[in-house]
Amino acid sequence: MEQINFSHRSVLLDECIEGLAIRPDGIYVDGTAGGGGHSFAIASRLTTGRLIAIDQDEAAIAAASARLAPLGARATVVRDNFCRIADVCASLGIAQIDGVLMDLGVSSYQLDTAERGFSYQADAPLDMRMDRRSTKSAYTVVNEYSEEELKRILFAYGEEKFAPRIAACIVAARADKPIRTTGELVDLIRAAIPVRARDDQHPAKRSFQAIRIEVNAELDVIAPAIESAAKLLRPGGRIAIITFHSLEDRIVKQTYTRLATGCTCPRDFPVCVCGHKPTLALTHRKPILPSAQELEENPRSRSAKLRIAERVATEDDYSSDEQRHERSPRA
Repeated sequence: MEQINFSHRSVLLDECIEGLAIRPDGIYVDGTAGGGGHSFAIASRLTTGRLIAIDQDEAAIAAASARLAPLGARATVVRDNFCRIADVCASLGIAQIDGVLMDLGVSSYQLDTAERGFSYQADAPLDMRMDRRSTKSAYTVVNEYSEEELKRILFAYGEEKFAPRIAACIVAARADKPIRTTGELVDLIRAAIPVRARDDQHPAKRSFQAIRIEVNAELDVIAPAIESAAKLLRPGGRIAIITFHSLEDRIVKQTYTRLATGCTCPRDFPVCVCGHKPTLALTHRKPILPSAQELEENPRSRSAKLRIAERVATEDDYSSDEQRHERSPRA
């Protein structure tokens, strides 16, 4: 089992805690527990409340469990994907929650653990699986996807303008022998990008991001997870999501906006026929960014963006007298 490095401070930690407006008796979910930094900060502010820490990575589960052990019954750790937040809560007998946090993308410990194959800085087996129970790995994508499929994911998920050249190089190389390591893949990518076109970024950065996203279906689960979380939240409950690149942030922003939108009927309709009611309200018009101090202490936070939304009351929340007398939304 890998040892998780706890030396990295959790990204936007203070901003997340403030944004969640934690109630000491509330129920909270950290959908991406990682090393347990955010989870510990949330759970340590609870008295009679409870934190559910979810992660699909076995090493993260071990680390978060150790980190949260001193907090006893206040924290429960579950191995699963955050897109199954509704099922996880149901299995624990939880019908509503007061807040949820999701810290998207690859974690520092995954990048720093060379044998996981996430980093282009170290030579390791092609893996990149966040959940090692999955049968699809980076090896699968690199060696079994067609040239057209490779071009698609490199362009769509990595925004790599040299996707056709890189895909062609990969396909030509694997015709002789399988591509087994990150080092071999880095060399192929570097050779495919003209020297004059290289920028300050590592030439493999965009391609590794694209392959990792494909392996873990990272973008596919974001919108469904937000929708499930919004349904679980009590009126006044908060959802906070940290993203690290524009593809993630765009999905979060669009999903928040859709859930915060009321009637979608054409403007010339005399009355609403869609019946759509907003379930979320944005707490900030723009994303929250790391402070200058955090950027200095943790350069990996430089691309982080935090977006927070609050659950608004709907007619369904007050369909019975019992529900009507539950906690009122925050002022």
